[in-house]
Amino acid sequence: MQLTITPAIVLLFAVLAQAVFAAGLLWFAPHNQLPNRFLALLLLAIALWVLDGLWRAAGLYGQNANWYFTPIYYSLAFGPLLYFYVQSLVSQPFQLRRRHLWHFVPVLVQAVLYWWLRFEPYQTRLWFWEQVHQPYTYRIEFIGTWVSLIIYLGLSLQLLRHYRRWLPDNFSELSQLRLKWLRVLLLALGVVSVQWLVEVVLREFFHLYYAYDYSTWLLGGVVLLIGVVGLRQADMRAVHFAPLQAVEKAPQPVGETLLPGEASGGLFCASSDAVAVAPTVRQVPAAVDAAVLERIRQALEDEQLYLNPTLTLAELSAHTGLAPRLISFTVNNGFGQSFNDLVNGYRVEAVKRRLANPADVARLTLLGIAFECGFNSKTTFNRIFKQFTGVAPSEFAPQ
Repeated sequence: MQLTITPAIVLLFAVLAQAVFAAGLLWFAPHNQLPNRFLALLLLAIALWVLDGLWRAAGLYGQNANWYFTPIYYSLAFGPLLYFYVQSLVSQPFQLRRRHLWHFVPVLVQAVLYWWLRFEPYQTRLWFWEQVHQPYTYRIEFIGTWVSLIIYLGLSLQLLRHYRRWLPDNFSELSQLRLKWLRVLLLALGVVSVQWLVEVVLREFFHLYYAYDYSTWLLGGVVLLIGVVGLRQADMRAVHFAPLQAVEKAPQPVGETLLPGEASGGLFCASSDAVAVAPTVRQVPAAVDAAVLERIRQALEDEQLYLNPTLTLAELSAHTGLAPRLISFTVNNGFGQSFNDLVNGYRVEAVKRRLANPADVARLTLLGIAFECGFNSKTTFNRIFKQFTGVAPSEFAPQ
């Protein structure tokens, strides 16, 4: 058996080696265990598709007829593995249950077919290729994989969109939880899906079978992307994405009521001892419990929970004894903000107060002050500070 070494062969082999190595690291990663194992299986399933492309590019099928119908196709698992990866990543208590297994029935049928053919005589495989596979099952497999990927890709993007909307109401620090790389991965698979459709058209309507096989190279790029960035995902164990059910619309305001601790001024104003909530006069819906609002204000303002750089809605709930849903409703309707904006508002005001204190400025750097006020990332601090003040931290002039 001869193998002609070309740049394409070397590149495909490198992609496969990286895929196997990355899948092993993902499988045994200490955090995000279930989602990482879904991702490892997706990586291997795509790698096997690329392996078929390597064998064809190297001419190995033509040199060994027994390699035909080697069971390396598990493409109908691409979509389900992707979807369950996203679902288990954003909700760490997720468990794969019996009712989920029907998603994998198509790939099970696909695997059984190829394993059965693998042990049949060559004449049987040749007959199957000519009479069944090329005219029928190949189309079902190739087009079915495309349809499956499109459906599960849409479900994954929808789930990710809901998760990203839910995030600011539950976490005060979002930089490691936004899953920007995952969105890039899903969009990359969307590009592959478009190319897949092009190949379907070329093969079905112009009979160009394997003349335009760009999906192998595009999937190879997806493999590289997963291997590079999938391993860098932050520990998501604190994320239990379970969207709150729609809260009924609050009654119309019955009058103007000052929030506890309010005074004239902007959304927040500094005091000599603590960061005091001081929004402008706001109409508080009658449905908002003033005692609940006061307890939240007390926890953040007096007890300074905002100094916890990774403060979550669940932690605030545990500290105050209030239900997470009640806190979320009160923050949204009483303070008129998301949980993330409320907590970061306190942090920004603390930084502004410290910058006005010559002793703090002499003792600490700007970043040191930010860290002591609850920020844990320079990038996040710069972005949030400019969002609230309109200027970069280095340009801020204390009053």
